[in-house]
Amino acid sequence: MIPEPDVFHRYLGRTRWFGGKGRPFQISDVRRIGEVPTSRESSPVVVIDLVEVAYGDSEGGTEVYQVPMSFYTDPETRLDHAFIGWWEDPTHGWVHAYDALHDREAMDCWLAAFDRAAREPGGNLSDESGLRFHRLPGHDLDLEAHSTLFSGEQSNSSVAYGEDSLMKVFRKITPGVNPDISVHEVLTRTGSEHIAALYGWLDWVDGDPESGADEGSGTILQLAMLQQFLRTASDGWDLALASARNLFAEGDLHAYEAGGDFAAEAERLGVALRDVHGVLAENFPVERLDAAAVRALADGMDARLDAALEVVPELAPHAGTLRAAYDRLRRLDDVAVQQIHGDLHLGQTLRTSLGWKIVDFEGEPAKPLAERLKPDSPWRDVAGMLRSFDYVPHVVERQFAEDQPEGAEQRAYRAEEWAHRNRNHFLTAYADGALDEDQRVLLDAYVADKAVYETVYETRNRPTWVAIPLEAVARIGA
Repeated sequence: MIPEPDVFHRYLGRTRWFGGKGRPFQISDVRRIGEVPTSRESSPVVVIDLVEVAYGDSEGGTEVYQVPMSFYTDPETRLDHAFIGWWEDPTHGWVHAYDALHDREAMDCWLAAFDRAAREPGGNLSDESGLRFHRLPGHDLDLEAHSTLFSGEQSNSSVAYGEDSLMKVFRKITPGVNPDISVHEVLTRTGSEHIAALYGWLDWVDGDPESGADEGSGTILQLAMLQQFLRTASDGWDLALASARNLFAEGDLHAYEAGGDFAAEAERLGVALRDVHGVLAENFPVERLDAAAVRALADGMDARLDAALEVVPELAPHAGTLRAAYDRLRRLDDVAVQQIHGDLHLGQTLRTSLGWKIVDFEGEPAKPLAERLKPDSPWRDVAGMLRSFDYVPHVVERQFAEDQPEGAEQRAYRAEEWAHRNRNHFLTAYADGALDEDQRVLLDAYVADKAVYETVYETRNRPTWVAIPLEAVARIGA
C-alpha cells in the first residue's frame, strides 16, 4: 500500500515552496529515489520521494517536487506541524510520515552522510539507488550542531547546522546541473572571497550513469547543496533600507551628508561583482553574439514588452522610448556573453565583517533550467542591481508616507538623490571608470527590460508598488 495521491495534494497545498498555488493540479506520479543513510540506531528512516504534479488549466504542463520524509512507527507529537500522512509502506510497514526538513533527527542523517562522503574513495557516498553525497575538501563539519529550518524561503528550503554550515534543499527538481552548485563549486575551488564556500552537494543518478543516455538513464537530478553558514552576515537589502530610512529621518541633509550614507558599500559591492564576473569568465566559456544573435536578443525584449502591454496598459505612453533602447541594442554586432548570476538584486547579497558575499546563483526561478544555463551578458546582473538600488528609497518613501503624510515632496527628492548616488557609485566601481558607448547601450537595454518585467510582477503581486518601475520606465531616455 502506498499513500493516496490526496495525501501529497493536501501536503503541497499548504507548503510555502509549492509553485502551483492557485492552479488546479493532480498528483500524477510518486517515485521513491532512495534513503538517506542513518546516522545512529535511533535515527528514523529517511526517504526521498519525487512527486510529479500535472496541471489542469490552459497552461498545463507538469512539475516535479522533492519531498524528503521521516518515517516513524508511532506518532511524533513534536512533529505534528510537519505531518504528511500515515500509510503502509511496501518496505517499512505502517509509518507516520513527516516532512524531514522539520525533523532534527532526520537532518542529522544528512549531515553525517556529508561527513562520511569526505572520507569515501572518490569523494562521494553512494547507494544502489544512485543517491550520492559529494564533498569538497577543506572543511570539517561540526557533527554536534543542531539543525534549524529557515521559515522565510519560498522556492526552496534551507536548514542551518548551528553556526557551521547551511544546507539548501531544492524543492522543484529539473534534470541536469543546477547552476547554484556548479557556479559555487568553481568559485569555491578558485578561492573567491565573495561567496559562501561550497562544502558539498547531493544528487541522484537516474539509471546507469555510464550509459551516456539522456532521459531515464544516467540523468542527474541535483537535490541539495551544503555550504558555509555566514553567521555574522547582514542582508544587503535590509542594510540599504536602513540607510534610506536614516536619510529620511535626518530631515534636510543630502544623501552624502547623512550618517547612514551607503555609497561606500555600493562601491564595494560593485568591485565584488566585477571580481566574481572575472572569475566566471576565466572558468566558464565566453561566447560572442554576432549581429543576428544580438538582433534576436533585442527581439526577445520587444516580445516581452508586447506581452507586458497586455497586462500593464500604463506602459503604452513609454513603448516608443523602450523600443528605441532595444533598437540601439540591435545595431551592435558583437556582444560577449558568459556565465552570470542571472537574478541579481540586493536581496541576493550579504554583508559580512570581511566584505560582500553574493548568494543564490540558481538564476531566475521562473525560467526553465535550460534557459538559466545559457550564457548571458554581465550587464544583465548590473542592470538588476541598479534596479534594486532604485527600489530601496522608494519603498522607504512609501513607508514614511503612511505615518507622515506631510513632507512628501522633500522625501521624493531625497529618494531620487539616494538612488542616483548609489547607482552611480556601484556602476563606476563595477566598470572601473566610465562606460564606453557599447556598454551603455547594453546596460540601457537590460535596465529597460528589467523595469518592464517589474511592472508586470508588481501589477500581479503588489499593485500598490507598480508606480516604482513605471516611474523608472518614464525616466528612460530622459
